[in-house]
Amino acid sequence: MSKFLALNISVSEDGFMAGPNQTETNPVGENGNLLHRWIFPTEAFSAWIGKPGGATGIDNDYVARGFQNIGATIMGRNMFGPVRGPWLDDEWKGWWGDAPNFQHPVFILTHYPRESIDMGNGTIFHFVTEGVEVAHEMSLAVANGKDIRVGGGANTLQQFLEADLLDEIHVAQVPIKLGSGEALFTNPELQLKNFEKLEPIVSPAVVHQTYMRN
Repeated sequence: MSKFLALNISVSEDGFMAGPNQTETNPVGENGNLLHRWIFPTEAFSAWIGKPGGATGIDNDYVARGFQNIGATIMGRNMFGPVRGPWLDDEWKGWWGDAPNFQHPVFILTHYPRESIDMGNGTIFHFVTEGVEVAHEMSLAVANGKDIRVGGGANTLQQFLEADLLDEIHVAQVPIKLGSGEALFTNPELQLKNFEKLEPIVSPAVVHQTYMRN
């Protein structure tokens, strides 16, 4: 049975998924790129982008799980690309080049309709204007029993929490403070009321905190 998983969600010590002053050229805000440094050296990430080598260990195990048994992905528009407002043309096809390695359907939440994009390797970008519940149903229909990964940004995850549609959340707390930006949890007591907080796992780079649905 498919589960909806928010995995490898990087946050600062003060709870932000992105820094302040986000722009089209700096979509994760000031110093926001520092949140993801723990992922890039891992063997699993290297394999996902088609490069050899990489580090093994605790962090790699978490990153690897984020790619295993995934039949569909859901993300917010800002995670798909820097374009804001109506789609003015069809040039932008995501951050991942001509052959994105998702190799499954990806549903992008947006306020502006756009035709689906078939990238030719199993990755098909679908643009959903009807909200998280519709994206939830659409992804279930194509995942073939595999899990569905729910990515950022913070607003997308908050919408899924509000709709009570997540089964597991894995947060990697990075030892930096951003001061302001986009917070993952705006009311943790309410948003996580249906989740059990597991014992944290500490790596040299981050603290891994997992929340499992009761």
